[in-house]
Amino acid sequence: MNAAFAHRKATQALNFLARQAGGRINKLKALKLVFFADRYHLRKFGRSITNDRYFAMNFGPVPSGTKDIAEMGDFLGQQERLYAQQFLERDPADGHSFKSIGEFDASIFSESDREALEFATKTFGHVDGFQLADLTHLYPEWKRHEAALESGGASRVPMCYEDFLDDPPAGVEPCHTLTGEERNDRRELLSEIRAFEQRWS
Repeated sequence: MNAAFAHRKATQALNFLARQAGGRINKLKALKLVFFADRYHLRKFGRSITNDRYFAMNFGPVPSGTKDIAEMGDFLGQQERLYAQQFLERDPADGHSFKSIGEFDASIFSESDREALEFATKTFGHVDGFQLADLTHLYPEWKRHEAALESGGASRVPMCYEDFLDDPPAGVEPCHTLTGEERNDRRELLSEIRAFEQRWS
């Protein structure tokens, strides 16, 4: 798992989405909503909410650490698992869903984090998971890996946050419109963050 992965934010993002959906949400749908929230926040504010590691997979972009939390997967560390288990539980009646079992803790989010989560739910919350997966295939950060996935040479391909700054085709929600100057600023910031992380890793 990414050392800088914000597992508490990822857990509470899933908790928020489950509560917005009435207490229970399909995992595929939740992961796509996290993607849209991260895309919005990265484009508008220069960072993602979760700092998760994204992979392009057949059903679109997947935030890998957040997926482990939603599934209570084997790759979770003890600290991550103990925290997540206070708030989320896989639905035993439906292996593809999870439910909220603890109060949503908004205190760990900044105002801009909450703005991005609310954007994702208001803009895409009415769409089902498979339709959201199809929609994410239109975004350039997934599209550039489509050939590799379709060839069968890989089941998942690492994605790059810089690619989230590219625009989808006309008519597709960009998750915050960027000017050319803003796009360049975001790219420079991401490059600086990556260089800093590499220096101290």
